[in-house]
Amino acid sequence: MSASVEIPVAVLAGGLATRLRPITEKIPKSLVPVAGKPFLAQQLELMRSRGIHRVVLCVGYLGKMIQREFGDGSAFGVQLDYSFDGPRLLGTGGAIKRALPLLGGDFFVLYGDSYLPVAYQPIADFFHRSGKRGLMTVYRNEGKYDTSNVVFRDGEIAVYDKKKRLPEMHYIDYGLSLFKAEAFNSYPSDQPLDLAEVMGRLVHERQLAGYEVHERFYEIGSPPGLAELEALLGRKAI
Repeated sequence: MSASVEIPVAVLAGGLATRLRPITEKIPKSLVPVAGKPFLAQQLELMRSRGIHRVVLCVGYLGKMIQREFGDGSAFGVQLDYSFDGPRLLGTGGAIKRALPLLGGDFFVLYGDSYLPVAYQPIADFFHRSGKRGLMTVYRNEGKYDTSNVVFRDGEIAVYDKKKRLPEMHYIDYGLSLFKAEAFNSYPSDQPLDLAEVMGRLVHERQLAGYEVHERFYEIGSPPGLAELEALLGRKAI
């Protein structure tokens, strides 16, 4: 097991998961079974093995089901806290803004459908050395596993755009980022906000560091991704 990582991880687990319907009509994506366990259990076990011990779940759609299932996280060796969107969905950035009181000054952000076999501490160390307000992990994807959306140069994110496709986009947002809380200062509370908007602003201000990861990512955001991770973790369980 890795040494303890002191920075908490915010997990964005509040989406509607429409691409996984009908599975997610009655359960949230975090509870979708993967290799005999709810996906969040797989995520937490992987994070714990990498030294993470504090996790804040940003939940919305069917979030109370997640809270009933996982409680305070002690069964998984982590401290779990919950931040609920409230009456309106706040989006990925708005959910983080709402969770700031639970997260402190620096924190990781992990998408709720990502399974990322990476070491967290070297990323945190790089982030602190960078002096920037944000960091995006990137993977040289070349359009293989999903559509590449990042131009990464000299340890910085030069372009990040999920809509425009540029020929020099060889990298993809890996699904794990790091922020200082101050990166969210200028955004209003309890208003919908996309995390991509926050990242885009940081790119414009040259405040988004980039960290290249060499382990490929897995995700359950789509039926093919779910099947692929099921096959991977199912083999490990045998």
